[in-house]
Amino acid sequence: MDFRVVKVEPDQIPMDLLLLADPSQIQIESYIRRGHCYLAYDHEQIVGEFVLLPTSPHTIEIVNVAVDEHCQGRGIGKALVSKAIQEAKELGYPTIEIGTGNSSIHQLKLYQRCGFRIVGVDVDYFIRNYEEEIYEDGIPCRDMIRLRLEL
Repeated sequence: MDFRVVKVEPDQIPMDLLLLADPSQIQIESYIRRGHCYLAYDHEQIVGEFVLLPTSPHTIEIVNVAVDEHCQGRGIGKALVSKAIQEAKELGYPTIEIGTGNSSIHQLKLYQRCGFRIVGVDVDYFIRNYEEEIYEDGIPCRDMIRLRLEL
């Protein structure tokens, strides 16, 4: 996969791309301006994004990572997670975390392939924090699966 990743200002990431990973614009707006934002380009076309959010002096979290729907299945997601890990190291964080829904089977597989390990479950996270119910492949998304990687 040959594309470039560039650090950008939060308002440079298209909201429709952010909404692919997080269906709540309210949630996105609560973290986007506090994070480090990155866009991935294939030539001049935006193909993906990720946002890193410092959560403690020793931990940074990938709070949003998405690949344009027309570009999925080309390894971009894995490359973005790998780039996020590299950026976390360069920023000096010893730990990187990510959370995803219990129904996000493909994401859980991807994150574990990238070295993350499941460290906890935030039961009913999506019920508490999102107004509308979320379903993926017919599975209700209720719980946040928390994963961590020591760098």
